[in-house]
Amino acid sequence: MDRYRLVVVGVGGVGSAACYWGARAGGGVLGLEKFELGHSRGASQDHSRIIRLAQHEEPYASLAPHAYTTWAEVEAEAGMSLVQVTGGLVIEDVEARRGLDTGSRNIEGYTAAFRAHGVPFEVLDAEQLAARWPQFVPGGSEVAIWQESSGLVDAGRANATHVALARARGAEVRDQSPVRAVRPTPRGVEVVLDDETILADRVVLAADAWTNEVLPEGSPALPLRVTQEQVTYYSTPHLREFAPEQFPVFMWHGDHNFYGFPVYGEVATKLGEHLGGHDVTGDTRTFEPDPVRRERQRAFLARHLPRFLGPELYTKTCLYTIPPDQNFVVSPLPEDPRVVVFVGAGHAYKFASLLGRTLVELALDGRTPMPVDAFALDRPALRDPAFAAHYHR
Repeated sequence: MDRYRLVVVGVGGVGSAACYWGARAGGGVLGLEKFELGHSRGASQDHSRIIRLAQHEEPYASLAPHAYTTWAEVEAEAGMSLVQVTGGLVIEDVEARRGLDTGSRNIEGYTAAFRAHGVPFEVLDAEQLAARWPQFVPGGSEVAIWQESSGLVDAGRANATHVALARARGAEVRDQSPVRAVRPTPRGVEVVLDDETILADRVVLAADAWTNEVLPEGSPALPLRVTQEQVTYYSTPHLREFAPEQFPVFMWHGDHNFYGFPVYGEVATKLGEHLGGHDVTGDTRTFEPDPVRRERQRAFLARHLPRFLGPELYTKTCLYTIPPDQNFVVSPLPEDPRVVVFVGAGHAYKFASLLGRTLVELALDGRTPMPVDAFALDRPALRDPAFAAHYHR
């Protein structure tokens, strides 16, 4: 039976990072991907994900600066750019959200976190927003926060970079290698494939929507909600207005929550709705866009960002895998700390390289300097059947 120091199950955004950081920590690393590398069935596809210091709660606000530093280390070793800084806006339609349970996901929550961490920012009213970025047509009840460090991470490129750098450091990465079982034994953790069983000293499970399929027998299943989300690319004819140097990434909190990007990766702008999707599983999801959300996005843009629009280039679907408290899982199994589990909660990619590094530290060293105690597997949201799920707007 082949033996490895570290086996990573799932080679998406965070799993590919774990392969890389595991290889940096020494030899004997194997990454196993159920599908082909770079596939579009999970959460880590596409050209762009927002990266930002703009976090409205702990410990994300404390982790955000380390995410930037970690991406910079990967860029330095690869000799290529993965992060593009565009600046970023968080826009809240205060009137539309009046009476909603937003938790701290509002202007007050963001500004409080900025002040606590010494992050520079600027608050703008609707008139100031439109004066600085005339692409926006606010309705008058909006308040915006501008933060200059926000930008985007090229997800597809970053995943491939993690894999390439991991292989350069001696890691083995296999695709089309579904894991059928993970079995802790006294001599090591058995990782069962279709045609062989591998022995590992430590295992990182980064399977997201397929997490419960690969948890060891005897470990409680996690109460995860999987939703099918989507983003649309629009072939705007107004390219200069939406170039990355002219237009920032943005989040819009109103009746619905949208997030958008300048022209990048395609000759098109990109918009998605956060948490707008229906419940699925990793295997029952489809790749068919939801026409209701398609029209909702188009109506939002026609009202507030009309020149962002153009003929639809395409719409892509992806998955969110969300614990009941909407927080990550970054934790050793309480039943056996040789197995470390990750779940992304639909908002992890900006932290992907940092999370891969943190998972490796937990697996190999049993500790990490990152503040991830809130993401433990034994928290009430995951172990208390009476916990009431909540997803802040």
